[in-house]
Amino acid sequence: MFPAAQMREVVRRDGYLPIEDHGLIGDGSTCALVGRDGGIDWLCIPEFDSPPFLAGILDAENGGVFEIAPVSFRSATQRYMEDSCVLVTTLASDRGMLQITDCLTLRSGADLVEPVPAGRSELLRHVQAVGGAVRLRIRLVPKTGVRFDELAGGWRFEWEGGPVSEVYLWSSVALSPDGRGLSTELTLRAGETLTAALHWSGRFRLRQHPDSRKLIDQTVAAWRRWASGLDCQGSQAELMKRSALTLKLLDHAETGAIMAAATSSLPEWPGAPRNWDYRYTWVRDASFSNYVFRRIGDPSDADVFLAWVLTNVERDGVPHVMYALDGSQPPDEVQDPLLRGYRGSAPVRWGNGAIHQLQHDVYGEIIDIAYQWSGSGGRVDGKLWAALVPIVELAITRWRTPDSGPWEIRSAGRPFTYSAALCYVAVDRAIQIARRHGLPYPRGRWEAASKEIREAALTQSWNPERQTFTENLGGTGGLDAALLTLPVRNVIAFDDPRMVSTTKAIAKDLDAGNGLLYRYLPEVSPDGLPGGEGAFLLCSFWLVDNLAGQGRIDEAYELYETLCSRANPLGLLPEQIHPDTGEFLGNFPQAFSHVGVLASGLRLLKAGRRADSGV
Repeated sequence: MFPAAQMREVVRRDGYLPIEDHGLIGDGSTCALVGRDGGIDWLCIPEFDSPPFLAGILDAENGGVFEIAPVSFRSATQRYMEDSCVLVTTLASDRGMLQITDCLTLRSGADLVEPVPAGRSELLRHVQAVGGAVRLRIRLVPKTGVRFDELAGGWRFEWEGGPVSEVYLWSSVALSPDGRGLSTELTLRAGETLTAALHWSGRFRLRQHPDSRKLIDQTVAAWRRWASGLDCQGSQAELMKRSALTLKLLDHAETGAIMAAATSSLPEWPGAPRNWDYRYTWVRDASFSNYVFRRIGDPSDADVFLAWVLTNVERDGVPHVMYALDGSQPPDEVQDPLLRGYRGSAPVRWGNGAIHQLQHDVYGEIIDIAYQWSGSGGRVDGKLWAALVPIVELAITRWRTPDSGPWEIRSAGRPFTYSAALCYVAVDRAIQIARRHGLPYPRGRWEAASKEIREAALTQSWNPERQTFTENLGGTGGLDAALLTLPVRNVIAFDDPRMVSTTKAIAKDLDAGNGLLYRYLPEVSPDGLPGGEGAFLLCSFWLVDNLAGQGRIDEAYELYETLCSRANPLGLLPEQIHPDTGEFLGNFPQAFSHVGVLASGLRLLKAGRRADSGV
């Protein structure tokens, strides 16, 4: 069980609410961050990767916020309504308690398994005084550059450059212009309520005064129906379920595309420039997410994603590293001159320069998704096979050539061991698919290529002096935590002596303290970027997998429990952790980290059962 919600003092760092003091709500089209201080400081509309309407987490002055809070308060807590993504924030003032229920509303009867939008293009905030008489402030200040005027008993917001030209605000209490936004102050007495709602569908009928309790109830019901089908077991069953719900919040309903994270430009180190836009779908990240979705009881997302990514490949002729949610390429990376960054960590970036990189692991990720799908009953027919074969051929052709690797270095490319290993995965899984379904393939050439690539990945990366695999073919370079995935992807056995010694070396050399690991050491493995970064959570979960696979079950359990304790009281995890302070770093919530909770939890459960049975 992750930590129970409790009232805690709200403390800001450099004028910003800590990343870990936020919860996530969403509807399968977009999402929002709700702070423990009652402010919503991140919302992109109408889609996850659209320009932000609120971006206060990236600039407290110019980014925008939708604030509802007591005029004077010190402590607050947050919780999700059970098995849902409806968030309740409770704030304590000197005269009473205020409870805010936030959600992106879902349609009545919505089925979150279906690959169709379930949302109503609506952010709903329901507020109730639960004790005493609370003096509170409501303030909506959008991102710099947004205009507003009165319309139909509410307020209309417009701005240039975004796919949505109009957002409509309705509130059960009157708001007045206040600088760049709207605000009011009022007193709520125990039992009294108010409602505020943002709409961006463009449908006038949705601007009717909402029945907030009804909308909240039907949204909770939809999430609970989906969660009821999950199979999460073990010591961290509740956190695993929350991780599954979080991944679902990052899942684009129409396409099955899963974002790497909900945000852009949250820094990997305070004040440093390693700030990236993660609101896109990396094939690598999505393949890991699809793996766990399939194993906890929701294979539909994996099925939809496979069709979506292959459609993109067929259209473009080659697979790409990442995609925007509509299947196109994300925009080129640009810096925002108007936003100063979280705690002054500039620059704020939109788009991602990695779109121009070569990352050869993408071939293995796609073919492995198809392999898993076919293994669960999916039929690979001639048409689907024709779409997969060219991807296999690319893996065979390109595995020797340098690329940017799984960590997307911005220096000159290198022949990464991980990339070569995933090219082997592409060929190996394709051969197994062909055999399973009786499909034609160049047997001799593919089997020879499979053997050659695997042997090269495991021999050319081996450094006999250090007795470890290394990040590059040729046995050069430093250690790379991605090497821990080789047995996870069945490239080598967990208990192979080479893997055992590599695991020990990674645990020692990439140690950030308290069970945390760095991805690599930039001073040993140059990545072309200045500044430092925190410890990368997924790497530590991969270490759990290796310890379990090597029979070190007690150590694996201990590390897993330590990592799970890093979750905030809502059960959410970032990309990285500051090894000294424990504060959250990087974009948030991070799909990879929640994949780690689920994948390692499932592996430990299996390993524990095997150990109990004596097998």
